[in-house]
Amino acid sequence: MTDRFATADLNDAHPEKVRRCSLPFIDFGGKNHFCGPIRTIVTMEDTKRAKALFQEPGNGQVIVVDGGGSLNTALLGDIQAAVLRDNGWAGIIIHGAIRDAAEMSGIDIGVKALGSCFIRPRQEGVGAVDVPVAFGHVLFETGQYVYCDPDGILVADAPLI
Repeated sequence: MTDRFATADLNDAHPEKVRRCSLPFIDFGGKNHFCGPIRTIVTMEDTKRAKALFQEPGNGQVIVVDGGGSLNTALLGDIQAAVLRDNGWAGIIIHGAIRDAAEMSGIDIGVKALGSCFIRPRQEGVGAVDVPVAFGHVLFETGQYVYCDPDGILVADAPLI
């Protein structure tokens, strides 16, 4: 998918087709415009399942992680962000925290999160992949499309661009 879009323009052109995430996410990655089909994961302060997903071919998809909004531990660091980039993921949205914020800004991948925390997560395998997740008044499901830029996050059932 392209990175030449604006969520404001997509919202104006397709108000009946988009859902708007109401949370104030922060851009941490080297790309602040990214979009693609969604893959979901739900986890709580644990990244074992997420790391397994990161190893799969991304094919321009965007991972949406419901980390419960926790800022107690980081669900992504610079090393795993580089893995995502190298495996062809367009980006990741984390309803939770990242770490290595300064380093992550130099990695050519889209990363949105609620904040940063330097504490490592557990590695117990808590969570599930490709299940519906909800935050910011939006339901995210694998196969939907997400559009992210500095203005926010939009979700649609079908491609808009």
